[in-house]
Amino acid sequence: MRTEGAARQAATSPAVRTAVVWDALRDALAGQASATGRERLDIVDAGGGTGGFAVPLAELGHQVTVVDPSPDSLAALERRAAESGVAVKGIQGDAADLRDLLEPGCADLVLCHSVLEYVEDPARALAAVAGLLRPGGAVSVLTANPVATAIHRSLAGHFDEARAVLADPAGRWGEQDPAPRRFGATALAGLLSAAGLTPGEVKGVRVFADLVPGRVLDGEPGAARALVALEQAAADHPVLREIATQLHLLGHR
Repeated sequence: MRTEGAARQAATSPAVRTAVVWDALRDALAGQASATGRERLDIVDAGGGTGGFAVPLAELGHQVTVVDPSPDSLAALERRAAESGVAVKGIQGDAADLRDLLEPGCADLVLCHSVLEYVEDPARALAAVAGLLRPGGAVSVLTANPVATAIHRSLAGHFDEARAVLADPAGRWGEQDPAPRRFGATALAGLLSAAGLTPGEVKGVRVFADLVPGRVLDGEPGAARALVALEQAAADHPVLREIATQLHLLGHR
């Protein structure tokens, strides 16, 4: 029988936590391949860290460049890519400096996952991302949702902090909050529009995965697969997506 820790790991494994995002990425890649006539697309992962998305995308045959400020993350990315037998280019730098690091119009798809919460100027960073896109290109944006943060602080017994999240325009629970800001669906779509991008439909990511106790999955064959299916069903639900840990949407040029 699995331990509680093992069951919790299954509930929060990358496959469960990112299934909805990968569904959207696969659709975007298929659309780009059809529109361009190219199976091998140029992808930039801004803030891509150790390559959780970049390496699988390279394994699909795409040319992937990761821009990240951490040399340690880029070193881990290089090792991860080598172990997978693929090539991923790593560049040290910040998302806001993409214009200085890469040529304009060099990408069919840019990933901007868990970046806008931390950059000094989210609007500037998204403008830099938009500048990399070719006509018809897309940006994949994934950010933390303040409503979910309030729920999680409440479940941990931090009721004053949960209330603070709801009252704070930046969606923070206090001075010790590690995230400088979080974005609701309307604010996120507005940011993309301001960058000259056409926002798609907002999807909820990790609606249930972060709430499921590990014991629920303990000893249940196929439970993780069923949880993925539940996440996929909840991603577009107009109510449930509002409580998702993260929000995802594609913006098109």
